[in-house]
Amino acid sequence: MKGIAALVLAAVVAFGGWKLLLHRSNVKPAFVPPSMNAQLEFSDDPISRAYRAVAIPPAAKGAHPKLIALTFDDGPYPVFTPMLLDVLHDLKVPATFFLIGRDAEQWPELARRIEADGQEAGNHTYSHPNLDQETPAQVRVELIQGRDVLWALTHDPSVRTYFRPPHGRFTVETLKIAQSLGYSTVLWTDDGGDWRTLTPQQIASTVIAHATAPDVVLLHSGKLATIQAVQQIVPRFRKAGYTFVTVGQLLTNVSPEALNHPQRETI
Repeated sequence: MKGIAALVLAAVVAFGGWKLLLHRSNVKPAFVPPSMNAQLEFSDDPISRAYRAVAIPPAAKGAHPKLIALTFDDGPYPVFTPMLLDVLHDLKVPATFFLIGRDAEQWPELARRIEADGQEAGNHTYSHPNLDQETPAQVRVELIQGRDVLWALTHDPSVRTYFRPPHGRFTVETLKIAQSLGYSTVLWTDDGGDWRTLTPQQIASTVIAHATAPDVVLLHSGKLATIQAVQQIVPRFRKAGYTFVTVGQLLTNVSPEALNHPQRETI
C-alpha cells in the first residue's frame, strides 16, 4: 500500500504546478493546518483522488465527538455585533469571530469586547477581497495587515493562527501562503446559508439539516436573522447532546482527520 501511495505521490508532484480555484459551499477538508499538502488534498483530478484513497486515512471509528463551533464571518459591526454577543452571553455559548481588520479599526471597542466576553477572534483578512483574484503578494499583505490590526486590538493569539478566506474564495496558492505565515485555514462542515436573504427559521433549519459531528458552522455577523436563528440552533443541538466550543477548543479535542471526515448527524 505504501508503495502505491509513493507512486501516486510522485505522479502528482510531476503533474503539479497548477493553480486550483476553490469556491464551494461545502468545502472539504474543513481544516487545513500548516503541515497539510494543500494541493493534494484539494485537487479533484483523478491522480490526487487516487492518492487520497490510499494514503490519507479517514477518522478512526468512534472519533466523532459531538462538539460544535459556531463561527461568524465579517465585522465587527455596530448594533448587530453587540446584539449577537449579548445573545451568546445569555446562552453561555462560546464562538469564533473571523474579523475584518479594516472594520475592527473602525470599531475597535467591538473587537475588544469580543475578547473581553471570552469569545475567540480569527483573521478574515484586512479588506475582505476575493483572494482568488489577488496576486500572491496581495494575499500575503491582506493576511499580515489583518493579523497585525487584530493583534494590536485584542491580543488574542488565535488571530495569528486561524484564518478564513472571504466568501470562501481561494486557490491552493492562497492556502500555501497562509501556511507559510503559520496559519491554519478554517473552513466549515455546515453552511447556514445566511449570506443569502433567509428567515431565522430557514437558517436554523439549514444548520440542523446539515449537522455533523464534529461540526463547524458557517454564519455571518451583522444580520438580525442570524442572531434570531442562533436562539433556535443552540437548544436543538444541546438537546441532541452537543457541546458548544470555539474553534481553538475544538481543535484541541479532535484530530484533523475527525474534522475533515465528519459524521453526519440527525438533530
